[in-house]
Amino acid sequence: MSYKIYFRIIAKGAIKYNFIMKIYDVLILGAGASGLMCASNLDKKLSIAAVDINSKIAQKLKISGGSKCNITNVHVSQNNYCGDSEFIANILDNFSKDDLLNYLHVNGVEPVIRKERYYFCKDSSDEIINIFKNNTRHVEILLCRDILEVKKSDDIFEVKTSKGVLMARNVVVATGGKSYKELGASDIGLEIAKSFGIKAKEFTPALVGLTVQKEQFWMKELSGLSCPVTIKVDGRILKEELLFAHKGISGPAVLSASLYWQKGNITIDFLPESNILELIKGSKKQLSSVIPLPKRLSKAILEALHVEDVECKKVTGEIREKLQKIHSYEFAPAGNFGFSKAEVCRGGVLTEELNQYTLEALDVKNLYFIGEVVDVTGELGGYNFQWAFSSGYVCAKAINNQ
Repeated sequence: MSYKIYFRIIAKGAIKYNFIMKIYDVLILGAGASGLMCASNLDKKLSIAAVDINSKIAQKLKISGGSKCNITNVHVSQNNYCGDSEFIANILDNFSKDDLLNYLHVNGVEPVIRKERYYFCKDSSDEIINIFKNNTRHVEILLCRDILEVKKSDDIFEVKTSKGVLMARNVVVATGGKSYKELGASDIGLEIAKSFGIKAKEFTPALVGLTVQKEQFWMKELSGLSCPVTIKVDGRILKEELLFAHKGISGPAVLSASLYWQKGNITIDFLPESNILELIKGSKKQLSSVIPLPKRLSKAILEALHVEDVECKKVTGEIREKLQKIHSYEFAPAGNFGFSKAEVCRGGVLTEELNQYTLEALDVKNLYFIGEVVDVTGELGGYNFQWAFSSGYVCAKAINNQ
């Protein structure tokens, strides 16, 4: 149900003109993954609008995963996220990975699995974007509008945008984080929360490459090379590819590690599938030739460990001890590549401020926060889109059940 408020503008004691201000049942701030999933599942009897700063919907979905969008993962649990585990589990239980795959199937999209764990659109991210276009035909999509401020008067929200004020009984904040500034990303969602006295943690870059200290500058000289590694950070063990970059290190393993690293050391195993001491046993080759890595990388690691590239038969006990650090190379990154290179953000509206079953603000009735604007961040591999879709769906169902 929607309402309309009639305003009379009075000038010099005379009625000048009348106009009508529509009140939406639901106003969604952001037309990205979470906002569109929410809009798609709201009752079509409701009057709904979605506002976005971009000229088209789903711009982050469009470009993600090389334009094929890593939708979700074969294995999804609260353990793949940085945030309140119980809160995350409640949302994922209400719209799981299997629920998402069924939703896509019902709507004619069958994702493909890559590397035995990542679900991608088969041909293009347009497949999932088209689902949202079809399922939001009942929704007013208001594009090219910057969201400036949200206030509440009695039971009605007033949303100030760059193209005027909008009014609604329910507001869903799905404005995302600060990464992808070229897509209009900002921290407006946190500003909205704070204006209502809702606590939030400032955004910081996540799923981002790590810069290195002077002692690890040898890594920058290997820019373009990659290898499978295991990274240990903050009690987590992450297995994937590491990519050497001109700023430091990147690649899937490092991006996920960046989610859990804030300061201190990380540990890298450069040979997770081998044992260096077994490899050199009985060999007459040079050390760099025995190590199953690109020769340039093997030599660089030996140099970093202060090990001379000798024949394996000349390896001493002292050298063996140093070589074992190939499995546990420990160092402290200098920082990260920043928001411009970050896939997502860590931080957001604190989950302790939200209902863990509906995502409604505990102290502001009918105000919801979903997606990346919430202080929940997933590892690389489709986890953040899964969170966006799950939180959007749960929020829609909560509004429908009011």
